[in-house]
Amino acid sequence: MDVYEVISRRRDVRAEFTGAAIDDEVLRRVLSAAHAAPSVGMTQPWDFVVVRDPDTRARFHRHVHDERAHFAAGLTGERATAFDRIKIDGILESTLSVVVTYDPDRGSPAVLGRHAIADAGLYSVCLAIQNLWLAATAEGLGVGWVSFYQEDHLRSLLHIPASVRPVAWLCLGPVERLQEVPDLERHGWRSRIPVDQVIHHERYTRGPA
Repeated sequence: MDVYEVISRRRDVRAEFTGAAIDDEVLRRVLSAAHAAPSVGMTQPWDFVVVRDPDTRARFHRHVHDERAHFAAGLTGERATAFDRIKIDGILESTLSVVVTYDPDRGSPAVLGRHAIADAGLYSVCLAIQNLWLAATAEGLGVGWVSFYQEDHLRSLLHIPASVRPVAWLCLGPVERLQEVPDLERHGWRSRIPVDQVIHHERYTRGPA
């Protein structure tokens, strides 16, 4: 696959994981691709925690579904109906998980390029996550980003220091298939915006929503 095909095929995977093993060399290639991402001041402020332990994953899964229930309680009508159809994670079904963290102290105190934009380090971590996602897709693997959690809970679960921020819990593994249409679009939560609506020339031209 060329890069455009990989970008087009990439999906946030929930229900399609098979649980089959991932070859160690394939996993290393995917994590090496993530580590090759550009970073502000060459700080490389990420770490990757590979989580295989069933008990750890089950504990996190329970927490995630408590958070799902909390979110669902605030929905009504069509939104509640649509959300009820949406599977939010593949924590138990995937082969393993990778938790990506951000260490703002790495490279400090003089981080070249971060003096004016404090979040530049966090942006760098997001680039590493995207690299991981695209590399996994090219390897025939699926990735699912779990976002229904409290950061302090995840810190405690994985013994992450207070100064380090957990940015993403990613489910990773072989899949039966990748959906043609993203889950949220298929289940009626939201549709993709046409690209022409988000391209501006010279100035930001859209009025207030």
